Amino acid sequence: MTHYLNYINGEWQESASNRKYQSINPANTSEIVGEVENSVAAEVDKAASYSQQAYLSWKKLAGAERGQYLYKTADILESRLEDIAETMTREMGKTLPEAKGETARGVALLRYYAGEGMREEGDVIPSTDAAALMLTKRVPLGVVGVITPWNFPVAIPIWKMAPALIYGNTVVFKPALEASVTAAKVIECFDEAGLPSGVINMVNGEGAEIGQRIVDNPQINGITFTGSDKTGKIVGQGALNRGAKYQLEMGGKNPVIVTKDADIDLAVEATISGGLRSTGQKCTATSRVIIDESIYSTFKEKLLEKVAKITVGNGLHPETWMGPSVSDKQLNTVLDYIEIGKNEGATLIHGGNRLTDNELDQGYFVEPTIFENVTTDMRIAQEEIFGPVLALMKVKDLGEALTIANDVEFGLSASIFTTNIQNMLDFIDDMEAGLVRINAESAGVELQAPFGGMKKSSSHSREQGQAAKEFYTNTKTVFIKG
Repeated sequence: MTHYLNYINGEWQESASNRKYQSINPANTSEIVGEVENSVAAEVDKAASYSQQAYLSWKKLAGAERGQYLYKTADILESRLEDIAETMTREMGKTLPEAKGETARGVALLRYYAGEGMREEGDVIPSTDAAALMLTKRVPLGVVGVITPWNFPVAIPIWKMAPALIYGNTVVFKPALEASVTAAKVIECFDEAGLPSGVINMVNGEGAEIGQRIVDNPQINGITFTGSDKTGKIVGQGALNRGAKYQLEMGGKNPVIVTKDADIDLAVEATISGGLRSTGQKCTATSRVIIDESIYSTFKEKLLEKVAKITVGNGLHPETWMGPSVSDKQLNTVLDYIEIGKNEGATLIHGGNRLTDNELDQGYFVEPTIFENVTTDMRIAQEEIFGPVLALMKVKDLGEALTIANDVEFGLSASIFTTNIQNMLDFIDDMEAGLVRINAESAGVELQAPFGGMKKSSSHSREQGQAAKEFYTNTKTVFIKG
């Protein structure tokens, strides 16, 4: 078992807490993937202080020079892709092909934002004074606190840290404990790339202590958070109270609409991929499947036939299609919602059980689960489950489908399957979600495009692509006269 320390001011440091956290393989709970520090709030203060000092020189580097550090980090991450992907699978359970794809995406994100160092950073604006020059320029926030979840332990930290760094900020990073070994291996890549001391720092620990101190620390100028809406509210309120800039990406209850003119086979494949890959542990995962009544029976039959063939097991095994829930807590949450669905009157038509056959009794495995006769007032149609549970809902037409699709507090992603152009246009205009996809699964996100939700899914800001600049910088207006 390898022990990973905090990373503060360019050094790997032990916490003063004398507490450790052991990261357990959710597919085989007898295996300890690694051990990390379970820190105290004082470590955040130390990291923020060093980060504030490093910011004074880091922000003065040319963007292209900062970009070279990201290019180098990308090369190192790429060279370690196999090891980091395997660690991710062992630590949080997603299949190895998914983990490799996510790590490769981390490489692409670093290279994309490295290029930002050579792109425009402001505009020239006409002045009413003909003898003057007026322009805007982007300036960094300062120290940015980065708080990330366990479900994408490479991609999400990098899509937050890379733009923070390229725009001249320094970083204090708190990964989720359930993915902290993978996070440490990502930070090793930044360390090997030779970033100046204090530019990037990692403090491991509980959210209630380490995350809360990131929110409260007055030296941290901005906070970017991805996680549950409950925790997001705490982060946002804390940041607002002291005037820090904040960005929240939270939950989803994402629908897929299947119209009577849809390619049913395509819709079935995308529903399974969007809803059940990564064991449904994606904020953009399909949760509600809203189907025109004229094709409902055909769609359901094809869906059940495909889902019955899904292999559940250890994500390192090549035959596995779906891995475990990330933890005992998450497994029990999924099982609780399955019981809630039964008690509410929904009809369980597939799965619904914990899997314990053979080696599966060593992990947190649950069957892919499908309910029908689900109504929009049921909790399983309203609340984020974060597990492999699909709720089928029958409708008369697209108008009813859109009403049901929008009848939730979340608005992250949504998709529709249709060959009718008017249906597509109506969906684009009327669907209350930050990401809408036509004839594609709900869970697809591209790094060069803005990403974020509506309603309770976000703080109404956007991540990734050029949109990241809006959060990680402030606009300064400059007026020059000779």
